[in-house]
This record gives sequence, structure tokens and C-alpha cells, in this order.
Amino acid sequence: MEVQRPRYLKRLIDKKNNGRVKIITGLRRCGKSYLLFTLYKKYLLSLGIKEEQIITIALDELRNMQYRNPLTLDAYLRERMQPEQNYYIFIDEIQFVEEVENPYIKNSENKIGFVDLVLGLMKLPNADIYITGSNSKMLSSDVLTQFRDRGDEIRVYPFSFAEFSSCYEGNPRLAFEEYCLYGGMPTVLSMKTPEEKSEYLKNLFQNTYIKDVMERNRIGKEAFILEDLLDIVSSSIGSLTNPRKLENTFQSKKNIKISQLTISTYLDYFIDAFLMEKARRFDVKGKKYISSPYKYYFSDTGLRNARLNFRQNEMTHIMENVIYNELRMRGLNVDVGVVEQNYKNEEGKRARKNLEIDFIVNRGSNKYYIQSALHVDSPEKRAQETASLKQSGDFFRKIVIVKDYILPKHDEDGILYLGVEQFLLDEGAIDL
Repeated sequence: MEVQRPRYLKRLIDKKNNGRVKIITGLRRCGKSYLLFTLYKKYLLSLGIKEEQIITIALDELRNMQYRNPLTLDAYLRERMQPEQNYYIFIDEIQFVEEVENPYIKNSENKIGFVDLVLGLMKLPNADIYITGSNSKMLSSDVLTQFRDRGDEIRVYPFSFAEFSSCYEGNPRLAFEEYCLYGGMPTVLSMKTPEEKSEYLKNLFQNTYIKDVMERNRIGKEAFILEDLLDIVSSSIGSLTNPRKLENTFQSKKNIKISQLTISTYLDYFIDAFLMEKARRFDVKGKKYISSPYKYYFSDTGLRNARLNFRQNEMTHIMENVIYNELRMRGLNVDVGVVEQNYKNEEGKRARKNLEIDFIVNRGSNKYYIQSALHVDSPEKRAQETASLKQSGDFFRKIVIVKDYILPKHDEDGILYLGVEQFLLDEGAIDL
């Protein structure tokens, strides 16, 4: 079954012929090529654009190895274009383009790479350019500086729950449970047995993502440290942490001394590979970011679970990760929040404590405060989950997302309660 990806397709359509290069990024195997080569190409053909006007090349294919040379690729693309027609150029996995010496200047320190290739193609008045890449090499600060305001990034994630459930063939009541367990990697959806799914995800993680990170960053004898760090972070998704805490964890649990700088660098490697994201902490009343700690979330819960051999399936943290991913898929800026509460302790003395808000979502000038909770089925639990929301001191929308199947409702404080599946399936639900 062909899974439609309307969210990303719309972003491509909106940017068509805007004079900028469209940079499609995301985790390997998450569907970038399918989006561009199948869905978007089909859309262009529906407009009456001819097949020969859409020039496609996948650089991860063996038959196209020669075109990993930017000069050879540039010549190949230009030879297929005629001045009187417009063209749409799709280059898949552009990070495979190697840097080469300038053949016209001996001993030149400035090598020619994919940036030069793309900038040159952008000067053609009849070319609309789309490139995909699976790691942040192509989005480093140096590259962005060279593209300046001439590139638009479209970040693609594994299937959202809406995309997943649109072609889920099992019991619809179990769709969310399966999504939380095996995630939204496209290939997983076509597999029938739990054994197939778990084996695929474990192999993908170890033989593709970890291998890529180690090769790209030339990690040799310290590979075991990177893998141990990955296990620790996988076990603590949704928990506040920082390199210092992780340094102490290595020291106390593994008797390994590793610097905060190394830990921070390795975490950045995971982020660069699109395996995970880091959410910063924002002080609601102080209206400022706190330097640390942070929260880390996996781009796909199935990959996270596979990393832990499906041993730690705590729905509390997994559901929080799913909600975070959905918010990011919608293109929203997401922080984790903290709000200070003043109270009197048992001795009658004034005291202060910090209350956590799971997510602060910024959409234009509006903010949404969101709590993730499995249940709020008692007054005590409801009070616990809403305490931080009530302490925010402002009138932005406040939402509690629960795992239960409920009708959306507001309480006497104006807090909206939503079931997680309605939130995931209806982008407008948070504005009810």
C-alpha cells in the first residue's frame, strides 16, 4: 500500500520553483527517497510536466558511483538539459559526493565538493533543485554559510501515527500500542511477525546507524564508550540529564573515567545522525533558557526499544517521546519547561521547588503548555499533573494528553484534556 505523506509533500509543493535548493534530510531509511522519487514526482507528472524534465539520480547506488565526483555529476546533469525547458533535478544521498582537487589549479587548498555543485546548478534559470541527505555533514554551519539564504531544509521523520495507522492492518485498538513498541520506520510496517520487526530494527541500528556514526567520526578503540553511552541515554528518554551526570554514571556504574567534553561530543554525533534530538529547558517565570540539564528523545521509539532489546517498554516515557516527535513533525519548536513554586513546608516556613512542564510549544506568538500523563483518574493524580500548568502565571493554552480514550474536555481552570490518539490524528485538537 502506498503511504501518503501529505505533510512533507505540501512543504515541497509550497517551495516549488522558489529559486532555492530544497534540502530533504532525516534518518536513513525513513522515506526521504520515496517522498521525492515517488510521491513528489507523481505530483509533478500530474501537472503535465514531462518525464524527461525530471532528472533523478541516486548516489548510493553502485551503478552511479562515477557520479560521486562533483565534476562528473555536473557534466551529466547539464548534458540532459535543454535551454527552452524547465527541469526538476533530484539528487538522492548527496553526501556521497566526494571532494576532489581543482583540475585547473595545481596544489589548490580549496577542493571542489557538493556545495560547489549545487551552487553552480542553482545559477541555471531553468533548474529547480532538490537534494536529500542522511547526516548533518551536508548541514554543517560551514555549508549553511555558503548556501546563505538560498536553501530550505525539509526534515523528514519516520511515519507519524496518522501515517502508520492509515495502512495498519491489525486490530485498530492495538495500533497505538504497536506504534509505541515498533515505531514508524516504513519497512517495519510491511513485516508481519514481532520477530521480523525486532530483528530488522536491531540490525538496522547496529549495522547502519552505529556503523555510520563510527566511520564518519573515525571512532576506533573508544567505540565501546559510545555504545555504552547510547545504552544509558536509551534507558533514560524523557529524563533530565547532562554530560556531567553522565560522566558520574560512567564512573559509578562502569568504573570508566570519561570527560564531559567527550560525552557531549558523542551525544552530538547521535543528533547529527538524526537518531535523537535534544530539548532545552526553559524557565517559564524567568523567561530564559537554563544551560542544563536537557532531555533527549529518539527520532523513532522502535529504534530506541530495539537498542534495549525490547526490555524497557515503560509507556510513560515512550508516550512522552511519541508526543515530542509528533510536535516536531508538525514543524513546531519544542522546549521542556520548569516553573518555580513558592509554598510553606511542614514547619510553616516559606520554601521553593521546581515543577516540570513536559513541553512548551512555540507557534508564532502563541505558546502551548503540554503535559503527558498515562492517566488522571483520581483527584490526586490530576492535581499532580496540573500543578506546574497552574503555576505558569500566564494565559497561554494548557493541555494534558492522556493515554485513555476520552472525549476532549476542559476543567474549571480551562485546562484541556485530550486522548493521545486524538492528539496524534487531529492537528487541530490542541486548539479545541
